[in-house]
Amino acid sequence: MKSRILNTNIDMVTLEEATQKLNYFLENEKNHIVITPNPEIIIKANKDKELLKIINNADLVVPDGIGVVIASMFTKRKLKQRVAGIDLIINFFENLEKEITIYIFGGKDGVAEIAKKNLEKKYSKLKVVGYNNGYFDKEKEKNIIEEIKEKKPDVLLVGLGAPRQEKWINKNKDLPVKISIGVGGSIDVMSGKIKRAPDIFIKLNLEWFYRLLKEPKRIKRMGALPIFIFKVIIGEKD
Repeated sequence: MKSRILNTNIDMVTLEEATQKLNYFLENEKNHIVITPNPEIIIKANKDKELLKIINNADLVVPDGIGVVIASMFTKRKLKQRVAGIDLIINFFENLEKEITIYIFGGKDGVAEIAKKNLEKKYSKLKVVGYNNGYFDKEKEKNIIEEIKEKKPDVLLVGLGAPRQEKWINKNKDLPVKISIGVGGSIDVMSGKIKRAPDIFIKLNLEWFYRLLKEPKRIKRMGALPIFIFKVIIGEKD
């Protein structure tokens, strides 16, 4: 079941239910596309038909942002909880039912390599078979795609920032992987380059506030949230 928020369809799942879906995807040879939109991405999707179509055709779409959950309260179907992309990935890795391989694509030079070491050290059932930073020209991109085809990882983590990563994943949806997921800045978190908010902030759905305290310049981006909620309310009335 899905909640429709500003023309985007978001799966009504808990963190555990989303994790179960990822494990189910591993049992199928198809490349399953997973999208983790926050309010900013949803607003962009309403101005970008290509992005909107990608989101609505994805195999799993989880609400990465408490603003999306709040907005759903003004729709016909309320979302169960926030499912942040990084939380989904971590919970998935912590509860792997079998050994899997992954490929990390994105981040600045050297970050993916550090993330590989950290992940393999922490999760015994996980093996990183390849990685690359997010800076590439057409020739390098071709080599990256060929490497992914050769390695055939179970999971492809793409951290190119939205909507670039979603469009890249969709353009290459025929790659021989089982799950392709846009992870944004999660590669930086997995490498330890960026620290997440303390647990209390995460549990209270105040991670956005912690990030604002750490990066005051984000205030302009935060200002978009009330506009997003207002658009949802107006849209429902229409």
